[in-house]
Amino acid sequence: MPDRFAPGELVRTRTLDPPGHTRLPRYARGAVGEIIECAGHHPLADERARGLQGRPQPVYHVRFEAVVLFGAGDHAVTVELWEDYLEPTTTHQRDTGA
Repeated sequence: MPDRFAPGELVRTRTLDPPGHTRLPRYARGAVGEIIECAGHHPLADERARGLQGRPQPVYHVRFEAVVLFGAGDHAVTVELWEDYLEPTTTHQRDTGA
């Protein structure tokens, strides 16, 4: 299966709040960032933490402007995120989960 996202595409992180482990940082939930590159294919860490084998899926380096994540800052933050955490978007507007 081909990777869903390509470098340069905008993505929004999901606003999920699972009861167990997740590698999607709370500060990045609902934020819009840019795909930098695919960092390989690995089983979803959330599933591995629950003892499940999980299927390999793309893991991406996603760049966010610090002001989008933290409300201030003139630098960028790169986060490594599994494809299941991401959805396509064409807007820079943050999803507040409301």
